Amino acid sequence: MHRSLPDNIILFDSQCNLCNNWSRFVLTHDRDCLLTLCRVQSPAGQQLLARLELPLDTYETVIYLERPRGNRRYRQYHRSDAALRICAQLPAPWRWLALLRLVPRPLRDWIYTIVARNRYRWFGRADECRLPDVNERHRFLEELNE
Repeated sequence: MHRSLPDNIILFDSQCNLCNNWSRFVLTHDRDCLLTLCRVQSPAGQQLLARLELPLDTYETVIYLERPRGNRRYRQYHRSDAALRICAQLPAPWRWLALLRLVPRPLRDWIYTIVARNRYRWFGRADECRLPDVNERHRFLEELNE
């Protein structure tokens, strides 16, 4: 992927109320602006999903793209790995949640999958995608200029 993209990108379903609350949580607690949010429904989100060869219309997981310093390639994380990598970028006490990586991945992902499959029923679904407001726009990746 192109070098001008941010180093840390969170792809999330902006029609999911749980995902929208998660994105608000990240915006609130990521005071150093290390993380960039990208709605999977946005043009940028659709292009990134296509490049990753992931479905363009079914969103079962948050996806975290992380480019280590000096590296051209992104590492991609899904399910609980993505959520915990994101938490690790936040200040304490939220970064301590990353210690949950000590729980075996199959168990973490099993719980994650149960929540993901039921998220619309439990938390609701927005009729329209959440759009960033004026104060948040710099934190969102909406278009790819490549």
